Amino acid sequence: MLKVIVGSKGSGKTARLVDDLNMHAMNDANNVVCIEAGRRLDRMVKYQIRLTDITEYPVRGYRELLSFIAGISAKDYDITHLYIDSIYKVSGDEDPERLAVFLHDLDAFARKDNFHVMIILSADPEDLPEGVRRYC
Repeated sequence: MLKVIVGSKGSGKTARLVDDLNMHAMNDANNVVCIEAGRRLDRMVKYQIRLTDITEYPVRGYRELLSFIAGISAKDYDITHLYIDSIYKVSGDEDPERLAVFLHDLDAFARKDNFHVMIILSADPEDLPEGVRRYC
């Protein structure tokens, strides 16, 4: 249910994200939310995708981000896909150990609420703890 796309800056992660989002926009049965830091995807993504700029909300850290996602899910109980672009920017936390805990908790939540999650992470995969690499 949860997948992390890892790579260095300029490795094509955003292009893959945009392609995935636009593919899901073609299916009316999908309800897709993408959380980003800023408004950089506005012109690249079809209007059917719900883009959420995290900088407009008082969310800091992984625990608050998980609560924010739970709130989105409570409002839109029929979410099918959740994307997070640049998880370190969205969370404001670049600690890979705390990220591993967040991924575990988010995976459990997504399984319970039955939606798919894809997260974009700019990092070297070899520098990540096993708790993060297992989702790559």
